[in-house]
Amino acid sequence: MKKLEMLYEGKAKKVFKTDNEDIYIVDYKDDATAFNGLKKGTIVGKGVVNNKMTNHIFQILEKEGVPTHFIEELSDRETAVKKVEIVPLEVIVRNVAAGSFSKKLGIEEGTKLLEPTLEFSYKNDDLGDPMINDYYAIAIGAATREEIERITELVFKVNEVLCKYFAECGIELIDFKVEFGRCKGEIILADEISPDTCRLWDIETHDKLDKDRFRRDLGNVEDAYQEVFKRLGIM
Repeated sequence: MKKLEMLYEGKAKKVFKTDNEDIYIVDYKDDATAFNGLKKGTIVGKGVVNNKMTNHIFQILEKEGVPTHFIEELSDRETAVKKVEIVPLEVIVRNVAAGSFSKKLGIEEGTKLLEPTLEFSYKNDDLGDPMINDYYAIAIGAATREEIERITELVFKVNEVLCKYFAECGIELIDFKVEFGRCKGEIILADEISPDTCRLWDIETHDKLDKDRFRRDLGNVEDAYQEVFKRLGIM
């Protein structure tokens, strides 16, 4: 497989065409952003952690019946993935109140929710990725009713599997954000699952092991990413 021209460069990844029209190569960067790009920086080694962690988790999810875009890890930073048409929705599941959820609803951060919540945000940087509901998503053509139902089914399965998996590693999955894509008529999990896209707290101390350390200037950002990497046994 031959790597060709770059298709797209986002905040955290570059995507390249290959000589196989059904396969792309994703290259994970060390660049870090927060607050829709208003805060920028670098987290040394982040690209390696996010690439390997995503691939590790996607393979676990595949075994549990969740289809993903993962094909093959090519290097520390590069992975071959299935070509998908991304559904323009960020899909967010919350198990514990934190971040914007706590601020918006006046619920103390760290409060365990009675059941997991599901949110959709419309992927549009110019609009600040506004939160929408499933009716909005269908009305603007972002997804069909059937696709929303399938995404909902899959994302709660992802949450079930990962809550258990992370807990076994001494980590609590507070919330996470994922994306899905269309691939040959099927909805599959795409993008990444990493400390960039999840809130991960130490089960005992509640120390933050994710990008909140960068967002909130808490320090030891690289150490937190490496700690997650180590606990998952990927190193």
